Amino acid sequence: MTEPAIRVLLADDHPVYRLGLRALLESTDGFDVVGEAATGTEAVTAFQDLDPDVVVMDLRMPDLNGIEATRVLLEKQPDAAVLVLTYSDEDQTLLDAVLAGARGYVLKDAGKEAILRAIRDVAAGEMVLGASIAKRLPNLLAGGEPAPCQFPQLTEREREILELMAKGLDNRRIALQLGVGEKRVRNCVSDIYNKLAVPDRAQAIVLAREAGLGRGT
Repeated sequence: MTEPAIRVLLADDHPVYRLGLRALLESTDGFDVVGEAATGTEAVTAFQDLDPDVVVMDLRMPDLNGIEATRVLLEKQPDAAVLVLTYSDEDQTLLDAVLAGARGYVLKDAGKEAILRAIRDVAAGEMVLGASIAKRLPNLLAGGEPAPCQFPQLTEREREILELMAKGLDNRRIALQLGVGEKRVRNCVSDIYNKLAVPDRAQAIVLAREAGLGRGT
């Protein structure tokens, strides 16, 4: 007997991103996009009208932001399944989303398969966090200060890529390991050079290894 499709509500204020995500879900067996919302208030209303299995929620939306909308949804329906899908990997944003009741937190550049898997897992009642995010959450929930990290000017994704560079991986292998496009990796590497004020990959790797990245390989 075929399992019923997972009914998904997309909440994101970028129509092009919603269109792409809808196309991905509708081309994949087991998903049914039942509605879209461009603001937090629209997401709350659509959730009440459509009763989806999963709300895929962006954070930066007009009206109510994604965290506020998640909090309202959970007040109205405590077992609502919300998957935050965002570009933000800031500690406070992660903590606020989890405390608001989000069942998952995944970065938009995680890759298609990772996003599809996260929606399935959240629909099944599981808590879903990206690997780098999961490592930080226990300390944040305990009220501790975020762990000090090397190169605070870099985003979490950029630090991840820099560490893989220090381990000797090229852009193609980094993209495969992280489940993102090679173009995304190239753009991040370029941003790393700019933020570290280095001219090339070799100098970036030197700085990374001096800071202790890439060890144990």
